[in-house]
Amino acid sequence: MSVNVNEFQQPVGETLEAWEPRPLPQRVTLFGRFCRLEPLSAGHIADLLEAYGNAEDGRDWTYMFSGPFSHEDEFRRYLSDAAASRDPLHFAVIDAQGERAVGTVALMRIAPQHGVIEVGHVAFSPLLQRTPAATETHFLLMQYAFEQLGYRRYEWKCDSLNAPSRKAALRLGFRYEGLFRQAIVYKGRTRDTTWFSIIDSEWPAVRQGFVRWLDERNFDPQGQQRHGLAALRNQ
Repeated sequence: MSVNVNEFQQPVGETLEAWEPRPLPQRVTLFGRFCRLEPLSAGHIADLLEAYGNAEDGRDWTYMFSGPFSHEDEFRRYLSDAAASRDPLHFAVIDAQGERAVGTVALMRIAPQHGVIEVGHVAFSPLLQRTPAATETHFLLMQYAFEQLGYRRYEWKCDSLNAPSRKAALRLGFRYEGLFRQAIVYKGRTRDTTWFSIIDSEWPAVRQGFVRWLDERNFDPQGQQRHGLAALRNQ
């Protein structure tokens, strides 16, 4: 494998001849078969309050920076603040069948000069969790970041103790990169952060897996998947 060197014969990274900073993500609507993503707004709050009201307890917020919320007004303020934010840039997930908001997700830690962006603040209500729309949500955001905005690196980070999040990252095609020890203090406790990423050269294979998985032929009459996402990505 050849290595680039500079005038001092030091090894250096590959030169990106035509590199330019990437555009910032915008408040766009992204359309899929099972869902669409809309910029989070005050108009989604009533639906989201109802959707999250289906949760038995506050466990879905354990590894989030916010929540759980003791009062409806507190939750409303959180959603209103999220809707006004540019980074993180929050989207509402709209279920295509029910035409109602059932969760939120954000693009964050946006670094256009480096072509790096992160997905985070993944707050899926029980109505969205473990559904095709949940998987499609991530596909739509990845597709937007890589294909429309031209980002080079798409990140996923989570509390190292959040086993469901680590499992979800691997299922979606992210690669494990390592552990940042004592990286954050939140909710009065320490957090080791696990890092995952997808880079642009990996996106075509990851994309193909999503396309195969989301195809209507991959679902039986009861709506159950015939083949798992990881298996279809590795074909």
